[in-house]
Amino acid sequence: MDLINELNQAHRELLDGKRKTIVLRRRYDAEVEDVWEACTDAERLGRWFLPVSGDLRLGGTYQLENNAGGEILRCEPPRLFKVTWLFGPEPGFSEVEVRLSAEDDGTLLELRHEAEVPPEMWSQFGPGAVGVGWDLSLLGLALHLSGGARVDENTFHQTAEGRSFLTASSAAWGQAFQAAGAPADDAGAAVAATTAFYAPEGDGQ
Repeated sequence: MDLINELNQAHRELLDGKRKTIVLRRRYDAEVEDVWEACTDAERLGRWFLPVSGDLRLGGTYQLENNAGGEILRCEPPRLFKVTWLFGPEPGFSEVEVRLSAEDDGTLLELRHEAEVPPEMWSQFGPGAVGVGWDLSLLGLALHLSGGARVDENTFHQTAEGRSFLTASSAAWGQAFQAAGAPADDAGAAVAATTAFYAPEGDGQ
């Protein structure tokens, strides 16, 4: 699989207000029901995303292993789910919504992550702080749906193709940042900080 081509399949957008919203849209060559199950079935989620536990139904709660947890706010199979996305001791407002729709014998997935972001974090990293992570997730879903091998996020940044993917993802979010009105210098600085975080120099092979 050409990972850069996979990255370029997605459209990225930033809605930059008091709360920050990143939007990702991409098409998968799979039926809506298959993509829905991959995103909501605990066993399948563990194969491409993260192990998940909890009461996975409307009004229930979930916990991703060593990551976010929260409440299931909406669940409308096989088209839409929305959850709170809480991580850390003082997470603030954070919600993720996923919508699925049929498109050209496949499925269009739209992911929206809306959050209150501390100003110091936003000024340093911009949307790439979470955007790169979601790009990795959408790549993982593409690999899962096509029967490919799972990406090992612990070592991905140490490989040449992994570093290329992460660097290109960071740059793509810099473009979305600038398109939303950020000055070019601010967007460039955010790209540099995000890239250094996900693919630090000297940590590759």
